[in-house]
Amino acid sequence: MSGWLAAPIIIPFAAAALSLLGRGQPLFQCVSTMLAAALHLAMGGWLLYGVHLNGIGVLCVGSWPAPFGIALVADHLSVLMILITGVIYGAVAVYSRADIDADCIERGYYPLLNILVGGISGAFLTGDLFNLYVWFEVMLMASFALLVLGRHRAQLDGGVKYVVINLISTLLFLTGLGLVYAMTGTLNMAHLHVKLRMVSDPGLAAVVAVLFLTAFGIKSGLFPLFFWLPASYHTPPVAISAIFSGLLTKVGVYALIRTFSLLFPLGDNGFRELVLLVAAATMIVGVLGAAAHDNVRRILSFHIVSQVGYMVLGLGLFTPLAVAGAIFYMLHHIIVKANLFLISGLIRQGGGSFDLSQTGGLYRSHGLVAVLFFIPAFSLAGFPPLSGFWAKMILIRASLEAGQFVLACVAAIVGLLTVYSMTKIWSEGFWKPRPENRLAESAAETSISTWMLAPVVAMAALTVFIGLSPEPLYQVARQAAEELLDPGGYVYAVIGSIR
Repeated sequence: MSGWLAAPIIIPFAAAALSLLGRGQPLFQCVSTMLAAALHLAMGGWLLYGVHLNGIGVLCVGSWPAPFGIALVADHLSVLMILITGVIYGAVAVYSRADIDADCIERGYYPLLNILVGGISGAFLTGDLFNLYVWFEVMLMASFALLVLGRHRAQLDGGVKYVVINLISTLLFLTGLGLVYAMTGTLNMAHLHVKLRMVSDPGLAAVVAVLFLTAFGIKSGLFPLFFWLPASYHTPPVAISAIFSGLLTKVGVYALIRTFSLLFPLGDNGFRELVLLVAAATMIVGVLGAAAHDNVRRILSFHIVSQVGYMVLGLGLFTPLAVAGAIFYMLHHIIVKANLFLISGLIRQGGGSFDLSQTGGLYRSHGLVAVLFFIPAFSLAGFPPLSGFWAKMILIRASLEAGQFVLACVAAIVGLLTVYSMTKIWSEGFWKPRPENRLAESAAETSISTWMLAPVVAMAALTVFIGLSPEPLYQVARQAAEELLDPGGYVYAVIGSIR
């Protein structure tokens, strides 16, 4: 299995090269991207099966042993993230066939999309901090180019905020890398698990931990440095918004989980209270921001912020149940949030606008879209028996077991406020009559492309399936949590020693 660890990185980069070679042939670029997405998804499933069967896999690139060479590491968490990346990659590739116009394709949409997925996959599989930085930069370049692809004023404005705050994150991350290398002489994460416990200056180690928390917190969209996200994610084409919302912030959350379990375990330092406070503030501010807006994609963007707070809550509690809940929540949220952004495109196509004041009557004219919206929207809010119910229940139960009753109440209240936002979209976009100034348009209702419907239907079905049968995903998430909380197996697999 270890020999295949580079495949999820190579496949999208190969597709990017094919897309460049096929420039001027949109159908070829689209088909090659869809095939790459299918291969990526299959490889994610194969790697998950291999890790589940044989344990953690390691690929030392160029046969240079860790910690001296580049190591790719596959444990339950990383391959789960690769698998879910394949799901979103495939959904967006299919949706793009109808959503992305010829102008964006000509400017490099498909090569950039594939490069972005390659960078995301590299970030999930890398076993050392320097290469995590490299993959972050690959993602930043590709995502910024995608964000401003249409060259509209709103895109450029959002893109400037996006790139500036992410460059600040990069600077903080690089500063932390320099300090940690000066302290330990290594950047391999498994080796750092051993070396950081031998550092003679715990104050300097705490500074590095704060730098990493801030850098990855920016990329995750945590309070108070989340403002770049709702300012930018609503501006590009829907397919781009969907992959951004589903995966980019989750790379930051993944980095937080990996860093504060393997390098700076929260049980061994004083950061738990800070992480829990930030998680609660993120949940509250995000859901209040969503309640204040009437543009569908702005509402959904603020809910990205809110829902990231739940994941970080699980990390801050740092118990097996809580970390398993954070992983379960992250996987559920990637599917649901990407699907909601895709559905926002259906709302725009069927109703003519993303603004709720400018649309309406979709329940009557596009009943299937109404059903497809209902499933992920109320899963996000935590309605049983959808996947979001189990994700929230696990985290609330973990909070109660840890004696964090206030946090459990915050999580429950934020869930209720999420219902308000989703109900607002339902009542304004689907239930109320179409506005008078758009009644003429309703005479010739816009049909919705099958290319756009198919991935939405598939992900809605996946949400229902997880909700009706959550046990398999929970068990895999629990195994991932156990590996994170007891990283001896990870360290031994990479460097051969836990001493």
